[in-house]
Amino acid sequence: MNTKYNKITVLDGTIDKLKNACDGIQNIVIPEDIPHGDMPGDKVEIEEGHISKAKTIFPILVKELTEKMSANPYNRAVVAVCGGSGVGKSEIASLLSYFLETAGIGSYTLSGDNYPHRIPMYNDAERLHTFRKCGIAGMVDAGVMNPENAAKIRELQKAEDDANKAHLGTDTWFRSYFEAGAAGLKDYLGTPKETNFEEVDQIMKAFKDGADKLWLKRMGRDEASLWYDEVDMSAKQVLIVEWTHGNSDYMTQVDIPVLLNSTPEETLEHRRSRNRDSKLDSPFTMLVLELEQEKLTSQAKKAKIIISKAGEILTFDQFQKLMG
Repeated sequence: MNTKYNKITVLDGTIDKLKNACDGIQNIVIPEDIPHGDMPGDKVEIEEGHISKAKTIFPILVKELTEKMSANPYNRAVVAVCGGSGVGKSEIASLLSYFLETAGIGSYTLSGDNYPHRIPMYNDAERLHTFRKCGIAGMVDAGVMNPENAAKIRELQKAEDDANKAHLGTDTWFRSYFEAGAAGLKDYLGTPKETNFEEVDQIMKAFKDGADKLWLKRMGRDEASLWYDEVDMSAKQVLIVEWTHGNSDYMTQVDIPVLLNSTPEETLEHRRSRNRDSKLDSPFTMLVLELEQEKLTSQAKKAKIIISKAGEILTFDQFQKLMG
């Protein structure tokens, strides 16, 4: 979606507002109906821990924004709040956006979960198909495909237990299936095969180039929940993208990546509270979360701000030590 629009008129005083944005932030009152990201049906459950983290991040974010917005002819910048879903991306992005709005700096929160090629149901199926297809091919390549092992794999697949690492210690031939399947899944997750990164990048570029309106995608959880809204950006100076893949190497227009650290177990617990997956405890879901965490860790060196699950700001070296 690359529709051209008029350019905004540069708003006077934006940088001056940034200088005072942190005044009173520690005592700010958060309303129950705080605006949040634009994914249809998404739930935002703001807790004290989210508020504390957002208040810790905000002064550092303001400093980064002052530099980036001063260098942009339209005084605009793009912030990406990334991390596993268990760490509260949606909540903290909403809070940061609210803090900016309260300071008189227009902010819009965009959900990257609107931009996969497939609705969640079909994307989950494609992930599983990719794992199994590559796993079967791996058995052939390893010379362990035979009627007996094929029958065992079918049984594990029917039981939805074929991504269970426990079988690595009991069936030596299973390793070829699991490792090839995991490698194939890793090559799909968080890549252009799964998500339209180019479209998100174009949106961010158009925003920074002064577009006064943008067509933004909406993707719910069924076939009938897919459309675009034309959104007025004329009074917005900051675009906050909340997304697991917000720090991806496939995007070039993010100015300030903010990494919220978490573990796959913490992510799983948060997904359970939001009821986002009907098979939350499956070995395959855990494998997906582990592979996503690997990608987040590998991209962390680009983050301008990293905050731990405990709410502490981390240097990259501290992050590396924490993650082992």
